[in-house]
Amino acid sequence: MNIFENGFGQSEAKLRYLDADFAVIKPGTFVRCAVTGKQIPLDELAYWSVDRQEPYADAHASLEALKNSKK
Repeated sequence: MNIFENGFGQSEAKLRYLDADFAVIKPGTFVRCAVTGKQIPLDELAYWSVDRQEPYADAHASLEALKNSKK
């Protein structure tokens, strides 16, 4: 049995975002996109900002966050 099988509740993880990886601060099964609020399973997490320490669901959300940070 692993965390992705039934029987384990889904919980939000807390991560520290690094240049090419992330460190798990609090275990969980997903993080929330900082732009859309969408749940992102940890095994699908591909976009984040090291400077802002926030995850993004996709490249579009990452670009939106970048645009908003420059306002």
